[in-house]
Amino acid sequence: MKKIAFVITLFCFAEVLPAQADVSCRLRISLLTCSPGDELYSTFGHSALRVIDSEAHTDIVYNYGTFDFDDPSFYTKFARGKLLYFVSIDTIDGFLYEYRYFHRGVIEQVLQLSCPEKEKLVTALQENAKEENKYYKYDFIYDNCTTRLRDMVFNNSDGPVVTKNILPKPGITFRNLIHDYLNKSGQYWSKLGIDILLGAPLDKKVSNNEAMFLPDYLLKGFDSTEITGHDLVMEKKHILIPVVQSERNSWFTPFTVFAILFLIICALSVFGNAAKFFAVFDFVLFFLTGVLGVLLLFMWFGTDHPECKNNLNLAWAFPLHFIGVFFLYRELRWMKFYFLFNSVLLLALLLFWKWLPQELNAALIPVVCLLLLRSFARYKSGPHGR
Repeated sequence: MKKIAFVITLFCFAEVLPAQADVSCRLRISLLTCSPGDELYSTFGHSALRVIDSEAHTDIVYNYGTFDFDDPSFYTKFARGKLLYFVSIDTIDGFLYEYRYFHRGVIEQVLQLSCPEKEKLVTALQENAKEENKYYKYDFIYDNCTTRLRDMVFNNSDGPVVTKNILPKPGITFRNLIHDYLNKSGQYWSKLGIDILLGAPLDKKVSNNEAMFLPDYLLKGFDSTEITGHDLVMEKKHILIPVVQSERNSWFTPFTVFAILFLIICALSVFGNAAKFFAVFDFVLFFLTGVLGVLLLFMWFGTDHPECKNNLNLAWAFPLHFIGVFFLYRELRWMKFYFLFNSVLLLALLLFWKWLPQELNAALIPVVCLLLLRSFARYKSGPHGR
């Protein structure tokens, strides 16, 4: 019996030992997850790592979401996907100032890591924060201020990392996850812009690990992760409580605006004698569509944004319209067949809308219908000579 009691005591001591070692460690590391804000850049929230050193009496935050807004070439670099983000170090009070000012919430998850793992993680953070190492080329999905924290923690743990499923449903895509945030904040125009600029890569099915590119999903991921058989998160609390914002509801949505425009043009086409109006309207419509198509081509081939490639919006934002409109009022027979081709392309786009490998924004349906209507009208009224 004494031997059995000794074995049981030894076993219990071994179970308690990791926790005691964690408590006695001078380092306390936690993930900070900040709730979304009102502006587009803050719609998805933010993440950072907090490190408290009880011996050095420091309480600092490692923030991978910093960039130099004062750079004179900021907008050029941002547009071309060449903007460098960097890790910065701030005090906890300095970090929380903005979130306290804008009444945004901050949740802290204290990580249950061994002392050697904490030392290893802090050393990696310090090394990464050095001037020669701190810069990185930001990627919205695969390499951002949140994925960097995921990789830092997982890569500097000594045991196997196992994360339970955090996906809300099977087959969900990056675009679906992004839409959830934009819909909740009522940013339908921003959603339209994102859906136009970002192509088929955004419709890739998300893996459990990839979902942690969003701060809320990194929080869920850490809550659902075990390292060497024990929970990664040992404590979770609110540092700041967010002020609940009322939902934004407005009739001024892209679909409503474009649908009204389409109905007005239909009415003018059927009931009005509006040849002079359409002479101007068609030029503006196809010119702006062509300019957008040229922009999409530039974002695809002229930038480092991988999410802007393979963009099927080019099927309606046809780049050649940018040139074709300048031949709109000439008696050229090939323009008649140009608009016939465009009509067939737009009709095919509408027929296969639900089965495309890229999810196009539903607000674009009236736009495509409008382009189809005016393209077919141009084909019907085209010259028969030359």
